[in-house]
Amino acid sequence: MNEWVVVGGGQSGLAAAWAVKAAGGRPVVLEAEERPTGSWAGYYDSLTLFSPARFSSLPGLAFGGDPERYPHRDEVVDYLTRYAEWLQVDVRTGCRVEKVVAGDGGFEVVPEGGRRLGAGRVIAATGGFGTPHRPALPGLDRFTGPVVHAAEYRDPTPYEGQRVVVVGAGNSAVQIAVELAGHARVTLASRKPVRFVPQRPLGRDVHWWWTVTGVDRAPVGRWLPQRFSTPVLDTGVYRAAIQAGRPDRRPMFTGLDGIAVTWSDGSREPVDAIVLATGYRPGLGYLEAMGALDSDGYPQHREGLSTTHRGLGYVGLEWQRSLASATLRGVGRDARYVVRRLRG
Repeated sequence: MNEWVVVGGGQSGLAAAWAVKAAGGRPVVLEAEERPTGSWAGYYDSLTLFSPARFSSLPGLAFGGDPERYPHRDEVVDYLTRYAEWLQVDVRTGCRVEKVVAGDGGFEVVPEGGRRLGAGRVIAATGGFGTPHRPALPGLDRFTGPVVHAAEYRDPTPYEGQRVVVVGAGNSAVQIAVELAGHARVTLASRKPVRFVPQRPLGRDVHWWWTVTGVDRAPVGRWLPQRFSTPVLDTGVYRAAIQAGRPDRRPMFTGLDGIAVTWSDGSREPVDAIVLATGYRPGLGYLEAMGALDSDGYPQHREGLSTTHRGLGYVGLEWQRSLASATLRGVGRDARYVVRRLRG
């Protein structure tokens, strides 16, 4: 039997594996994709981190390069690949876990089409971004045009000259909408106005301020509401673009029918496509059969420690322990905490 099995080989799984190794254990990491980069390789082409490189590292290995730059998607993919090699643990790619079964002596981890693994402890590190969230928007099922989630969006080329509605008010929604607005006529639709936070107040990146004040690591996760959303970090570019109407921002539409959208003021117009930048939900279906999830598919836990099964932990969930729990800079702290507690 393996002492530790980590499900997921992206940033959360690699951080968990580092914590296990640092504690003297020998983790087995199971990653569904063909390389240990998690969801990063599938994000849209222009994605850049909202934190500088100096605040975007996993434990033990600096990101490298100019510490003040904001790394783009491909740099993160390269960094995670390099980190997995540097870590020197047993990472098994192309190994998607079908289910985890709890028993008297531990757990049995069942990969799709593979050999079952016994485990004394399991860390579910598939994070909080495993499943794109598609909300039940009014009339969405009657819209006949293309509807894509941000997880499927790559670049603005397919939308050249079209009328596009981007749904959402977070960082990805704003970034995608502003990019698209250079190629199409775009509206950013959301239930609440976009909240902006300056990226560099008083000449320092906001992550520097969050670090020196302790805000970034404060264990406030348990008190945050499940639907808590972070504001949009902005150097001034995004706010200026929206104020200039590129894209314009409107309250959420009240209906869709065929190719027409109905706005809150009662006006209707044809729309070519809709992009849902509406977030993600944890991809933890492999724990459903053992009763570790609630009725909405969220894990039942306290600061990353399962409240249903002894020996089961989580790393990478949004607001798991702190504001940074689901980020490159924050998963390492949570991983150390979870491993320490699971060891007893």
